[in-house]
This record gives sequence, C-alpha cells and structure tokens, in this order.
Amino acid sequence: MTLASLSEATGISVSTLSRLESGLRKPSLELLLPIAQAHQVPLDELVGAPPVGDPRVRSKPILRHGRTHWPLTRQPGGLQAFKVLEPKRKQEPDPQTHEGYEWLYVLSGRLRLVLGEHDVVLTAGEAAEFDTRVPHWFGSTGEGPAEFISLFGPQGERMHVRARPARS
Repeated sequence: MTLASLSEATGISVSTLSRLESGLRKPSLELLLPIAQAHQVPLDELVGAPPVGDPRVRSKPILRHGRTHWPLTRQPGGLQAFKVLEPKRKQEPDPQTHEGYEWLYVLSGRLRLVLGEHDVVLTAGEAAEFDTRVPHWFGSTGEGPAEFISLFGPQGERMHVRARPARS
C-alpha cells in the first residue's frame, strides 16, 4: 500500500504517515486506530503486541445482554464471527432492527428466533440467515442454554457458500 492510498483510506496526511514510517514521529492511538482499520488488522498486531494463546480468539470473553461472546475474528470492521453462549433464562422477545446481516448456526441446545412474523426454535445443526433491518430477537427457550456461532456484517455484508456442481 502506498502512503498516498493509506492517507486516502485513513484521512491522515502523507507527511504524517511518512514521519511515522521513518520513526520521526511517535504513533498515538488516534493515528494507530485508522491505520489498523485500513489494513484490517487488530491494533495488537499492528504494534507487535505479544501473542496470547489461540490467535483466533481474544483472551477475554465479552458479556453482552446476558450472553457470553467469544470473538473468532481478529480484523476490525467488516464481517465478524462470534461463538455465543445464551444462558437458560425466561425473556419476553423485544424485536429490534439495525443495519447489518446476520447468520446463526446452533451448536448445542435450542435457540428461539423471532424474525418478523415468524417465531421458530432452532436446534443443533440448524442455521438461519437474515437482514437485520427485519425486526428480530433471539434468546433462550427457557429449557436450557444454547451455544451458537454468529456471523455478523454491520454494513449488510452477506455470507455466501459458493459451490460448483460436480462435473459428470
């Protein structure tokens, strides 16, 4: 990548990038974050932080909305993959909408999915994909925990499996 193209992608001047590259300027977080995003690498990798355990998974799980998420992707932005544990609990569905596209694959347990007018229960080995602008909610059936993989594209990127038919 040239300094000019990196400058265009990050909004950082070519002269500042040149000084960073030559070591004449110390990097700040304000400069490192857009550079990491432009190169689609985590900040840890950009600054040469020592590796921690499995390189595919961050060392600490994230607790969000009562669920535990383990990030499976390292690059910022774009498509993100998470392993998620939904605990056994009783909740009333509260469908939400937002930009993006999501794909769910149930590893174990039963996951309730409310999607528009549909209310379904996904079991191990089942998957769903949907535009997140459709009102949706997913959570526990109240019978036990559910473990699933979530692929999410915040700008509406879709996940596709492309296969060619076998030649006869």
